[in-house]
Parts: sequence; C-alpha cells; structure tokens
Amino acid sequence: MKTIFLGCTKFSERILRNLLEENLTIEAIFTIPEKFDISYSEKKVRNYNYSNIGKIAEDHKIPCYLVDSGENGKKMNDYHDIISEINPDVILVMGWYYMVPKKIRNLAKYGAWGIHASLLPKYAGGAPLVWAMINGEEEAGVSLFKLDSGVDDGDIIMQRKFPIDRNDTIKEVYEKATIASEEILAETFGDFENIKFTVQDKSKIEVYPQRSPEDGEIDLSWDAERIYNFIRAQAPPYPGAFIRTTDGNKIYIDKARLEK
Repeated sequence: MKTIFLGCTKFSERILRNLLEENLTIEAIFTIPEKFDISYSEKKVRNYNYSNIGKIAEDHKIPCYLVDSGENGKKMNDYHDIISEINPDVILVMGWYYMVPKKIRNLAKYGAWGIHASLLPKYAGGAPLVWAMINGEEEAGVSLFKLDSGVDDGDIIMQRKFPIDRNDTIKEVYEKATIASEEILAETFGDFENIKFTVQDKSKIEVYPQRSPEDGEIDLSWDAERIYNFIRAQAPPYPGAFIRTTDGNKIYIDKARLEK
C-alpha cells in the first residue's frame, strides 16, 4: 500500500506515528503551518491543536510538503505532478482544514479517506466534538469515509461510537476520538480486501459551521446546563469559554461544576 498522508494536528501526529509503527508505507506527507489562511477569516487563524509533523517526516526520511491557501502559499493542486508520480493507493486525510480537490483525490487508486469526529451524517462540518458537547450529547464517535466533493458526505467505510461522560471536557473526548480512530484504521488496513463502502443519505447530513475563539463567549441568559456544557466543550487545549466584563476584558472559565 503506497500511502500519502495529510495532517497538521496532534491527532494527525498520533495517527501518523501509529501507522508508521504498523509499517504502513508513507510515500509523502503534506502539512499546514500553525497559522494559516482559511476562507472564513480575513486574517490568518491559529491551529490550537497544531503539531509539527514535518519533524516526523524528517526523522523517517519521508518527503514533506507545505500547503497554505494564502496568496503566496502552495495549494494541493500545485502538487498534482508530484502526487501523480507517486501513484498512491490511498490518500489519508487525518486532521486537515482544506477541501482536497477532486483531481487530487482521483490520483489515488482507492481515493482519499478521512476521519471525521462524528457519527456521520450527524455533525458534519466544523468542530464536531465541540458542537456535540455544546448540545449536551451523551455519545459521539468517529467515521472513516471516502472524501467526495461535498462536506463530509462521502461513502462510509467504518464507524465507532464512544460515550461522552458527564464530567468529560473536550480533552477527554478528543482522546477517546483518537483511540477510536487508531482502532478503525488498524482494522481497515488489517482486512483491506474486505472493505465495504456504505453510501450516505445526503438528505440527512447536518453541516455545522467552523468555530473561532470569539465564538467562546458565554451568554449568561442561558440556563445552567447549557453554560456548563459550553464551558467543558471549549476547555484547554482549546481557546476556552469566557465572559466579557464591563471594562472590556474577558474572563476565561476553564472548568465549572454544576450544582442544583
């Protein structure tokens, strides 16, 4: 299996290291800088879960390429010839912030696969674990799927559920999602000949928007349950939930306890 890996987060790092330990052949790695351009912001945004996976590429002598949609940055399409020459079996997209163009996806024999931290078609789009916690969900999961032209709407390969416990913060839930992702990738590559693709019902896809640090402001008119969930959904290592004071400052609340 000739594989190309796309990633730029701590999740990406865990998955990449795990795959290398399992002796999966990684032909090239693509990553995004810690501060990067994205469509929903006029300024560069910061990746709060950033990991320099270029260092892993260097340690394992794997070619590494930088992608940034900014004016002077290289896009995925700019690497078309390099990827075509590799002739990959699959492109793994694990912790990524850009759409992968169709002409890049089509260069891989089995297409491009991603892991989305939800049980698709629920919570497609941005920050799925954060949205699930804000909404008070007691269960989440991860979906390994084949990327298509829409938002997280490709064929499902495998899914795995896990509970969101009452006292979990985003840190604990993120770790559960990472472990579940490692498990389903190991199972998939361990039985590659028997992979089955399940078509998603696109009419049921729920697309949630991306979130920025400013979206962490608490509305004190909300009830206690909603505020509690809102705080734990954005706890460290995420930017955090906050209240804005009368003098224009912000007070961040990293942890809360709910009492009747």
